[in-house]
Amino acid sequence: MFGIGMPEMIVILVIALIVIGPQKLPELAKSLGKGLAEFKKAADDFRQGVEDEAKASEEKERSGTALEVAKEEAGDVKEKIYEKKKEDSHIKG
Repeated sequence: MFGIGMPEMIVILVIALIVIGPQKLPELAKSLGKGLAEFKKAADDFRQGVEDEAKASEEKERSGTALEVAKEEAGDVKEKIYEKKKEDSHIKG
């Protein structure tokens, strides 16, 4: 956890106990825990939002590519129909 080992954690807790006092220390720890939980939740929400945007962007890119392919195929079909009509008109005329 942040590169802090057990001896360092004990020293920090002893200093906090001396500076803050035994009455306020549990209250401070509770507030700190709530703050860390809120920070973690906000970070998770942010991460999820970024992932959702990335997925939406990929979907949009895929649908754009699919649309281009469909237009290309429609153009090919249209061209074949035009050529078939040309052939038919030569046969009749």
